[in-house]
Amino acid sequence: MIPPIPTNRISPSFQASGKKEALLELAALLHRNCPQLAENEIFATLQEREKIGSTGIGEGIAIPHGKMEGIEQIEICFARSLTGIPFEAGDNKPVHLFFALLAPKDSAKPYLNTLGSLARFLKSPHIRSRLLNAEGAEEIADIFASTGKFS
Repeated sequence: MIPPIPTNRISPSFQASGKKEALLELAALLHRNCPQLAENEIFATLQEREKIGSTGIGEGIAIPHGKMEGIEQIEICFARSLTGIPFEAGDNKPVHLFFALLAPKDSAKPYLNTLGSLARFLKSPHIRSRLLNAEGAEEIADIFASTGKFS
């Protein structure tokens, strides 16, 4: 299962125009919901993972992620770019849908399970289309809730 994503963890109109700006915006969104984590440390964690290889998985999707000290459970947020952001995805297409995920340092299995669940969830062209065409954060949250994959 994927942790629930309430409206305060959803950015339906991401303003970033590049990869670094996207990671900065995701770090800010995570920090607003996890104020115990420093925004610059969240950004550094996400950026460090990108150095290993892009988390842009193709089909307009990226799942920046990393492990951090100072959290006890998986923290997740969602952002959407209507224009798309160059993100070095495997298919070289711009990314429109972003899930950012942080996990405790010692949470290998839940962390990997959540990443896998997100990737499977986003394989559906119907789900991707619904997320891209949703009117705002509330409709996006309703899409997540209606699938039964988030709890």
